[in-house]
Amino acid sequence: MPLKVFIVDDQRLVRDGLRMMIESDAALSVVGEVADGAAAVDALETVAADVVLMDVRMPVMDGVEATRALTSRGHEAKILILTTFDLDEYVFAALKAGAAGFLLKDARKEELLSAVHNVADGGSVVAPTATRRLITHVLDALPKAQDPRLKTLSQREIEVLTAIADGAVNREIAAQLHMAEGTVKTHVGNLLQKLGCRDRVGLVLFAFESGLRPRSQ
Repeated sequence: MPLKVFIVDDQRLVRDGLRMMIESDAALSVVGEVADGAAAVDALETVAADVVLMDVRMPVMDGVEATRALTSRGHEAKILILTTFDLDEYVFAALKAGAAGFLLKDARKEELLSAVHNVADGGSVVAPTATRRLITHVLDALPKAQDPRLKTLSQREIEVLTAIADGAVNREIAAQLHMAEGTVKTHVGNLLQKLGCRDRVGLVLFAFESGLRPRSQ
């Protein structure tokens, strides 16, 4: 059964373009589209979706508030934020609200389709350099205070967390830290549980907010 995608953007041309790209993949299906966040929250009460492509800047209700509303209601759809600028503070707020990641609107079709499949499978779009640059841009202006939850982590878990914040996927972490990929998955699961994070985006945000800097910084 195709993965169900719901599109939220206030520009019809953008919605049409997204629909064409999504429907070029036989494993995906567009199940609805609306022009603002409030309409999305209402529609998704009755429309089942696996992934929501959410514009960040819209009238009536923006993508941040819509993301917060959907996650607070326990909606299981994964939310991908769409933005024109990779240094958009709205995107950071949306990630904090529970979005699984973000894409620039000029992303190639292959990038979009890969991101949709990735988050639908439980992953997060955190690897692109633009994501780390966005988070660094926002958080560099904030005071850093080490989160007490760091003290609950083993040294190995801190190493895995640092690698995640650097954008590494499990395969890359396994190679860097000389461990089996299955062991990495176990550490990631432990990190999510100990830190109370929803997904890898949450782990990246936690690492930056607690002052734990990845090697690329």
